[in-house]
Amino acid sequence: MEFMVIVYPGDPAVEAGKLPSEETLIKMGEFNKALADAGVLIDMNGLKPSSNGARVSFSQGTAVVTDGPFIESRELVGGYWIWKVGSKEEAVSWAKRAPMLSGEILELRQIYAPEDFASEVAEESYKLLEHN
Repeated sequence: MEFMVIVYPGDPAVEAGKLPSEETLIKMGEFNKALADAGVLIDMNGLKPSSNGARVSFSQGTAVVTDGPFIESRELVGGYWIWKVGSKEEAVSWAKRAPMLSGEILELRQIYAPEDFASEVAEESYKLLEHN
């Protein structure tokens, strides 16, 4: 099973574009290497501040684009991992070892697999990913 691990930074300076300290980056690099060595890590990345992004909302068939920053949101995503693990408990175990700073939150969300859908259309959509 796969989990998306969503990082919510605890420091508002992250939204201003401040990068982590060298010490934090080293610790995170060591953690990421342990994930990779264990065969858990599929993907990961940090996200630039919301001022570099946009939101597209939908209402009655109309798409409305709002450019960042998204000051009104208290829970902006700062980054993510995709982990392949045997169970939710294993994902939680890894998350508890992450070198996060005070105030940061990790949210673990299981990712749907093709077999979770009865629809052949959904399964065909997943097959498109196999070609990339």
